[in-house]
Amino acid sequence: MTTPAAPKLRDAVSALPAYVPGRPAVAPDGRPAYKLSSNENPYPPLASVQEVLREAVGSVNRYPDMSAAALVREIAAFHAVPVECVATGTGSVGVLQQVVQATCGPGDEVVFAWRSFEAYPIVVQISGASAVPVPLAADEGHDLDAMLAAVTPRTRLVLLCTPNNPTGTTIATNALARFLAAVPSDVLVVVDEAYTEFVRDADAADGVAAFREHANVAVLRTFSKAYGLAGLRVGYALAAPPVAAALRATAVPFGVSGLAQAAAIASLAARDELLERVEALVAERERVTAALRRQGWTLPDSSANFVWLRLGDRSAEFAAACDAVGVSVRPYGADGVRVTIGEREANDLFVQVAEAWLSR
Repeated sequence: MTTPAAPKLRDAVSALPAYVPGRPAVAPDGRPAYKLSSNENPYPPLASVQEVLREAVGSVNRYPDMSAAALVREIAAFHAVPVECVATGTGSVGVLQQVVQATCGPGDEVVFAWRSFEAYPIVVQISGASAVPVPLAADEGHDLDAMLAAVTPRTRLVLLCTPNNPTGTTIATNALARFLAAVPSDVLVVVDEAYTEFVRDADAADGVAAFREHANVAVLRTFSKAYGLAGLRVGYALAAPPVAAALRATAVPFGVSGLAQAAAIASLAARDELLERVEALVAERERVTAALRRQGWTLPDSSANFVWLRLGDRSAEFAAACDAVGVSVRPYGADGVRVTIGEREANDLFVQVAEAWLSR
């Protein structure tokens, strides 16, 4: 009997790099286990947000507002921009995919730093465009001069992640200004600010300010990190009206659920209370960073909710040592390990592993 031919799939799909999610922690011998591998907020949604979610559950039999009009109005008011400049999506990574679909196709190029957010090469390759990764500078930050040199007539998009995931470094205001002044005006520059609420560096660039000054700048934001809504998948972009319209056109219909919209609106209303939690995480980040440096670790200043250890080919071994005591961290091949700032108990356990590792 003849075997029927399998459906033909795009070659690009089989060649896609896999997105590796943070692994859950496994408790050894019944002890507590902590997940520090996914940059999640350790705090649950605020009580006021949970109440809104309970009320919204009763309408999940209906499709949500596809335009997320109420949420868009709140975001626009928060940033003091026209509603025409706002586009929503399923987390900032969902909006990123909309950006790539709206700007790129076969033969086009996308420039981004590497190592940076691991979804970048995936969404670029899905579109048929070519990824142009530019190595990070020695300080683990973006090498903007090298990125500018990588821009060619085929470049349609440049992705700037600040703070950078996984290294936590930021782009300085003056450095971003010089870069934007030199980039061709027909190239869209996306400033990915998923972790912006954790920034305390006065010299760090403000993507929204850059967006106000340059028509070819778009900003990505998310409710997943500081706002603690990772499981609901809601993010947004600020962009010039024609760009924002293109992002809405490429969005998955009804992608942002009614629950997500309601929770995001409630979270914006409770922003001051939420930012108190952010301050606590920033304080923990600084405490952990100081402890690691006292032990002898060299690591960059992080402006996000994680720290980065450049461990090279020892990354997997260090991650296994953390796993052994019930702490899951995120190794990145032969580059390093990213460790999310979580509950104090989890952070203390990680710091203990780090100290033991250096003293071996």
